[in-house]
Amino acid sequence: MLIRRCAVLFLEPREDLDIDWTALFAGDAALGANIRWMALAAHLGEEVEVSLEEMAALGGIGLTLWQERGDCEQKFGAATIARLLQAGLLIGDDAGDDAEHHAHFCERDEVLRSQNWRPLSATAHMFSRWGDMRVDKGMQFPSFEELVVSYGTPPGPVIERAAPADAVALPAPERAGLDDTLFQRYTGRNFDGAAVLPMATAARLLQRAFGAQGEREMAPGAFVLKKLSPSAGGLHPVEAYVLAQRIEGVASGLYHYHPVRHVLEPLAAMDTTQTAELAMRMVADQDWFIDAPMMVVLAARVERNFWKYRNHAKAYRALLLDAGHLSQTFYLLATEAGMPAFVTAAVNEIDIERVFGLDPLKDMVIAVCGCGKASGAQDTVEMRYEP
Repeated sequence: MLIRRCAVLFLEPREDLDIDWTALFAGDAALGANIRWMALAAHLGEEVEVSLEEMAALGGIGLTLWQERGDCEQKFGAATIARLLQAGLLIGDDAGDDAEHHAHFCERDEVLRSQNWRPLSATAHMFSRWGDMRVDKGMQFPSFEELVVSYGTPPGPVIERAAPADAVALPAPERAGLDDTLFQRYTGRNFDGAAVLPMATAARLLQRAFGAQGEREMAPGAFVLKKLSPSAGGLHPVEAYVLAQRIEGVASGLYHYHPVRHVLEPLAAMDTTQTAELAMRMVADQDWFIDAPMMVVLAARVERNFWKYRNHAKAYRALLLDAGHLSQTFYLLATEAGMPAFVTAAVNEIDIERVFGLDPLKDMVIAVCGCGKASGAQDTVEMRYEP
């Protein structure tokens, strides 16, 4: 068998503190520390604890050239190599008794290599994803009063960088056409669970927020889209996936929005009970969002962005900016239609990937946004502009 190290790997020391009760009762220093080393491999997306011997092997086996397994076993020990192959930190070809096991890790490693990820970005992405996270599992945030009691007052809302006397006074802005929409915009947390989103409204929201307004061939076979939000390199890699709960003329279920053809491509049919359950799971039990009749998952197709920005230190940030631009255009369009909107990054990416059939190494789920008619209630606080 030929083997090599996986493409992206970071090793992190973890320190566990414990009390030595025997030393404590003997009057000696009782607090001890235990150091463990955790391997973070992006193609796995889960931590693997490794020994010092295994760390030495990982540091001595390259990620590019294939090596004979037997040679590595002579140098680092057969048990060490077997354990690292079993964990997927070393990649083996498809030969041997456990070909299917090795082929799985090899395939995932090849997918990662082919996307041109920056290693730090790939690791940050894969290890910040949630699965089955719920409010009662740690998402419940304390109130401002509780935070002040626990942590003291927060840093002030503004900072001063110069003496007040040196500041340059600016004229008050004149009222303009966009102001009405801007001042009405707010994050909705009290949606009408019975309201249906009109087809025409949904179509305008999707086309103006995520649709292509033009297409241009920059070189043979290299096309860019013109949208109403900016995108790094004009690539527009962020795709819109729709959870339709109550959209007029659209069966409830999962869809992909095609930005050029302006159509919803059906992915999975669901009844309203299933869509409500999925909405709750997608937004990690943030129940103030789940009554929105339309939710849109923003997922970046990384290979399109990284085709130009290969292994680039800023490419990951550009993807996040792209999603931010799109979500705020979506907000403005929802406000124009007389509805509140929301966007949240506190989502269960793993659950979203599973239901939409997305590969986290290729399709980077960034956020979920949505909109709908306000219920008129104030069960959850909303920060609205009050003149």
